[in-house]
Amino acid sequence: MIETPSYADALKILGCKDARLVKVVGFAAAAARTGWALAGAGQLAAGLADMRTSIVLYGEDVARRMPELKTGVDRFTRTQRLAAAHAVIVVSAYFEALGEAKLPFTLDRLDRGERISHGVPTPERFARLVASLLLERLPTPEPHVPYAETRLAVERAYQRMSEALAGYVGGMAVWDELTVDDQLLLPRMLAEGPPAHALRIYDEDYRSLALDSHEFGVRSLVTERPPPATALSRVAWLLAELAPPRVGDRPVIHLARMAASALDQPLLQAGKLPEDVSLPLLGEGYLSPRFRVAELTPDASPAQLDWWEDQRALPDTEAFLVGHLTSLRATRAPLLVLGEPGSGKTKFTEVLAARLARSEFLPIRVELGGLDTPTATRAGVTEQIEQALAAMLGDQRMGYAELVEAADGALPVILLDGMDELVQGGLNRYDYLERVREFQAGEAELGRPVAVIVTSRTVVADRIRLPEGLLGLQLQPFDDEQVRQWLDIWDQANRALLARRDLTPLPAASALAHGEMARQPLLLLLLALYDAGGNALQHDHGPLGRARLYEVLLRDFTERETGGVRRVVIDQELVLLGTVALSMLARGRPVITAEALDRDLPALCRGGEDHADDAGQEDGGTDWVRKATERFFFVRKHGPRTGYAFLHASFGEFLVAWLAMDALRDLDRRRRLAGDEPLALVQAVDDDLLYAVTSHSCLAERGPTVGFILELLDEVPSAVRARCVELLAGLLRRALHERRRRHFTRFRPVRHTLARRLAAYSANLALLIVCASEEPVRVSSVLPGPGHLEEWSSLCHLWKGQLGQEGWSGLVTALAARRVVADGEEDVVLGGPEGDAGDGGMGDVVVAVATGHAPGHRRLLDQLLRAVGEGRFLPYRERLAILEELVRTVAVRSPAMHRALGAMWAEDGADPAELRPLLQAMLADPADRMGTWEQLVRAGIPETALWEIQGLD
Repeated sequence: MIETPSYADALKILGCKDARLVKVVGFAAAAARTGWALAGAGQLAAGLADMRTSIVLYGEDVARRMPELKTGVDRFTRTQRLAAAHAVIVVSAYFEALGEAKLPFTLDRLDRGERISHGVPTPERFARLVASLLLERLPTPEPHVPYAETRLAVERAYQRMSEALAGYVGGMAVWDELTVDDQLLLPRMLAEGPPAHALRIYDEDYRSLALDSHEFGVRSLVTERPPPATALSRVAWLLAELAPPRVGDRPVIHLARMAASALDQPLLQAGKLPEDVSLPLLGEGYLSPRFRVAELTPDASPAQLDWWEDQRALPDTEAFLVGHLTSLRATRAPLLVLGEPGSGKTKFTEVLAARLARSEFLPIRVELGGLDTPTATRAGVTEQIEQALAAMLGDQRMGYAELVEAADGALPVILLDGMDELVQGGLNRYDYLERVREFQAGEAELGRPVAVIVTSRTVVADRIRLPEGLLGLQLQPFDDEQVRQWLDIWDQANRALLARRDLTPLPAASALAHGEMARQPLLLLLLALYDAGGNALQHDHGPLGRARLYEVLLRDFTERETGGVRRVVIDQELVLLGTVALSMLARGRPVITAEALDRDLPALCRGGEDHADDAGQEDGGTDWVRKATERFFFVRKHGPRTGYAFLHASFGEFLVAWLAMDALRDLDRRRRLAGDEPLALVQAVDDDLLYAVTSHSCLAERGPTVGFILELLDEVPSAVRARCVELLAGLLRRALHERRRRHFTRFRPVRHTLARRLAAYSANLALLIVCASEEPVRVSSVLPGPGHLEEWSSLCHLWKGQLGQEGWSGLVTALAARRVVADGEEDVVLGGPEGDAGDGGMGDVVVAVATGHAPGHRRLLDQLLRAVGEGRFLPYRERLAILEELVRTVAVRSPAMHRALGAMWAEDGADPAELRPLLQAMLADPADRMGTWEQLVRAGIPETALWEIQGLD
C-alpha cells in the first residue's frame, strides 16, 4: 500500500496556523512516542468540543483557500496540498456530523476533566483518542479506484473513529451516569449516526473540491468512457486545464521539442519504406489504447493473461494517466505497463512523452534495450537515465540532477521502455522494479520527487519481484471499433496512392476475418502493408498465421526491392536478415553495432567458406552492413552510435525462427542428396550450418521464436517432418561427442566455452525434435537404451548449468515434460497437447521443485500447495506429510503455505491435533512469528488455537 497523509500530516503540508489545533495534534503525537506524562498534558487546555470547533472551522478555511493553495507552486507541491486538503475534508465532515449527532451526552460533558476513571488517566485516554482520530492515515482518491470504493474506504475510517470515541466514552466517568439502555445503545448510535451523516457531508465537500481542483475532477472522469481519440490527445487538453506549462532552461526546451516532435514523425520509424504506401503520422495513426488496471500485490499473477481478464477495465485511459501523474502514488512507486509483442508499448511511451512535453512535467524516455551492455547490466537507474540524456542532448551534456534543477519545478516523468530486454537478455535484473522504487525514494529525500513508468512484455512479469505499492496496466487488444477507426485513418493516408495501381485500402471486414491478428496494432499495420501490395487479403479470406504474415510480407518487399524473381535470391536476402537477428539474440540485445555486423554477416552468409584473409578483400569490398540494413523498412538505425535494430523485436524473433528452419531444410536436403550411397550410411550428416545457427543461444530464450518455429513447421509435409525428427535425433545422440567443424567456424558473435555451445546446440536439437514431431516424443525413442533416463537427466543438468536462467526457463516452458510408466518401464514424454504439462499431477510438480529443474519455483510451489490445501490427489495425512517436509527441508513460509494450512484446518473431518506440530514449526522463529501469526489467522486458523499452540510450545 502507498502511504497516504493523516490529518496531522495535512496540517503540516498546508501550514496550519491554528495554534490550538496544532498543539492538540502535537500532544497526541508526542504521547505516542514518549507517553502522555512527558508530552505536556498538564499544559493542554483544549478538549473534544474545542477540537471539534477548530477542525470544522479549519475545514471551511481550507475549502475557501483552495485557489490560493494551488497557485504559485510546483507540480508536486500542488499534488501534496490536494491530498492534504482531501484529508482535511474527510476529518472535518466527521466532526461536523459528530457535533450534530443526537447522543445521550454532549462533548462539553466529556471535557469536564475527571482525572481518573476506570484506572486510566484522562490525558492518556484523550491522547489515544486524538491519535485514533487525527494521526491515522486516511483514504485518498486514486484514478484507478472508482469513487464508490473511495467512499467505502472513507466510511470505514468513520467507523473506526466512532469505535475509538465509544471506547473513550466507556472509560470516562460520564459512562456511569448513562442509563443502562443508553449504555447498550451508545456503540450503535456512534456507529450509525455520525458516519452516515459525515458521508453525506463528505459527498458535498468532495464535489466542491472537484469543481475547484481539476485534478479531482479528472479522477472522476476515469469511470466514464470518452469518445474515440488518437495519440492521447486528451492528455494534453486535461493537463492544460490544470496549470500553464513550464518551459525551463535551454536543455529542457530541447528535450521538450524532441519529445513533442515525435507526433509529427511517421507511425513507425522504419528504414526504407515502400514507395507506394504512406504511413500515417504518429499523432494521427496512434489510437489511444485501452487498459486493465490492478494493484500488483505479492499474490498477483500479472504474467498470466487470464488473471488480467478478472481485473478492472479503464474506460478512460487519458483521464487515468493524468490522474495518476497528479497523485502521490506516482512519485512513490513505478507504474508498470505490460503488453503482448506488438501491442504498442514503445509507441505509448513516445506519445505520452510528447503530450507531457508542453505541460508541468519533464518527460525523459530511456530505451533500456538500447543501452550499452555494462550500463544495462550493472548501472543504477540514474546512470541509465544519464546515458539516455547524453544520446538526446548531444553536446549539451548535463547530469540528471542538473536537468531537474533547470526544469523550474516541472515534475520529471521517467519512461523506462523495455524492461523485458533486461530480463530476457540474461542480465538477471529480477530486482529492477525494486531498484526503481529505491531511486524514487532517494530522489524524494533529496527534494526531487520523480514519477516513473516502466514498460515490459507481459510474459516476463513473473520473473521480477513486485515492490510494495506497484500499480500495473495491461494493454488491451483493439476492439472492433478501434480496428475500424485505425483502418479509416489508413484509408485516408493511402486511398489516392493505391488507386494509381487500381488497388483499394484494406477494409475492416477483411482485416477482422483474421481474428486476433487484426487486434494487435503492429500486426494490423502489417496486414495493411501486405494487402497494399496487391489486395491479397481482400481476395483470399483463408487463415493467415503470424509467421505466414511475416514471411509473405518480407518476401514481397524483398522481391520488390531487389528485383529478385527467383526464390533462391529472396532466400539469400532472408538469410542475411536472419543473421542480423541471430547476432542480436546471441548477444542478448535488440541493438547491434556496424562493427559486429561486419564480422558476423560474411562469416555466416558467404556460403560457409572460412578464410583467414580480411573479409572485405575476399568479398571484393562488399559492404555487408549496408547490404543488410539500408534496403529494408523493417531495419532501422538506432541512435547516434551507428547501431541497428529491427522495427520491432518480433521481426528479429521471426527471422531467427526462419533461419533455424532454413538450416533444418539444408540438413534434410543434404541427407536426401546423399541418398543410399554407401558412405552416407557411415558418415555423419553435415550439420555445420545448423550448429552455427543454434549453438550460441537457446532458441527458447524468446518464447515467440518457438511459436514462429511451430507455425513454420505447420506448412512442412508430414513425411519431411518425420525425416527431420529422425535426423535431429541422430544428431542429439552424438551432440556431445568431439567433432571437427569445417564450415562457418568464423561465425562467433559471442565467445562461449565449448560446454556452453554444446549445451545450446543439444538443447535446440531437443527443442526442434519436439516441435517437428506431430506426436508427443518419448525420451526412450530419441535416446534408446537401458540408460535413457540417466542420459536425459545428464543433458538436463548440462542445460540447466550452462544456458543461464532465461535459456533454462524458456526451455522448460517449451519442452512440456511429464513422467510416465508403461509396462513397468519409466519414461519421460515431451510435448503433447497444450495443457498437458500442467496436468501431469502433483508428482511432476514435486519432482520439478525438489530437483530444482523448475524455472518458476514459486509458481510451482504455489501449485503444489494449492493442490495440497484443496485435497486433491492424496489422502489427508500424506498431504500433511508433504507440508511438514517442505517446512522442514526448505523452510517454505509463502502465502500459499498459509492458505494450504487454513484449507486443511477447515476440511471436513480434519483433526486439529494433527496440524499442531506443523503450526508449532511455522511459529518457531521469533523474528517471523508475528507476521506468520497474522497470515495464519487470515487463512482461517482461529487465533485461540494459535494461543493454545504457543502455550504448548
